[in-house]
Amino acid sequence: MDQPPSTRSVTVQPAGSPAWVTDAVTDGGATVTGPTEATAVVWTAARDAAGLARLLEENPHIDWVQVPFAGVENFAPIVDSSRTWTCGKGVYAEPVAEHVLALALAGMRNVAAYARATGWTGPAGRNLLGARVTVLGGGGITESLVRLLSPFGCRITVVRRNVEHIEGADEVVGTENLVDALVGADLVVLALSLTDETRGIIGRAEFEVMEDHAWVVNVARGAHIVTDDLVWALANNVIGGAALDVTDPEPLPDGHPLWGMPNCIITPHVGNTPEMAVPLLSERIRENVRRYLGGEPLIGLIDPRAGY
Repeated sequence: MDQPPSTRSVTVQPAGSPAWVTDAVTDGGATVTGPTEATAVVWTAARDAAGLARLLEENPHIDWVQVPFAGVENFAPIVDSSRTWTCGKGVYAEPVAEHVLALALAGMRNVAAYARATGWTGPAGRNLLGARVTVLGGGGITESLVRLLSPFGCRITVVRRNVEHIEGADEVVGTENLVDALVGADLVVLALSLTDETRGIIGRAEFEVMEDHAWVVNVARGAHIVTDDLVWALANNVIGGAALDVTDPEPLPDGHPLWGMPNCIITPHVGNTPEMAVPLLSERIRENVRRYLGGEPLIGLIDPRAGY
């Protein structure tokens, strides 16, 4: 960011962005201006990467871009090293980790199947207490989830690209050890970024090494799992079940086989709801604007090389 702090200003785009975004920018101390005067942009259209690309092409003086989403795969093709990029990574960690816990318990304790029953049925389910848990991804969601799992006494293995210590995890391994980490797991959680390397990371070969009682919880992106292979695994009881807050395709079409499977729980991408997300994201935008104006390091930096 080459602009001195005294000359920095922020634009909120595209037109018609929610008022709370503008409020967060002004609360951070910035004056909201048009893109021709601004040195930074807070972009709020999650699916309009092309629109952002046009804005930046027309305003090459913009040196900081804030996209208020944790997953930035839609923007990866236009993220470059000529300016600073930040996103909402880590913002939603707490509510999403809570959702993982809810889905895991609902699946492992057979709550979803009992809720669908129309008569009294027999006992079923396994404990999360003392379970072996494998988590794919080492970001904020994983850190929050590990903390939430602490009272359950789980043995937790984290699989991530960069093998670094995570407080509370029993073991952290690289992605080359994914298969070993899946073997013996009672619960497998997907909480990683979607990149070319992680697309389809769980498919038939991975399901085949899992325990026949294992539950898979996906709160990352639907494309991490090969959907047809998941249908096969569930239909043939290769795994215990799947709880999905994200699907591929998304939204999941009416009549898709996953809807009717008794060992599948689907929630409509509600790991964080607007009521949960707006206060958290407002604070992230406010703090980053404050830091930007003061020339301080920003939070949630996107690595152009890694794509997240």
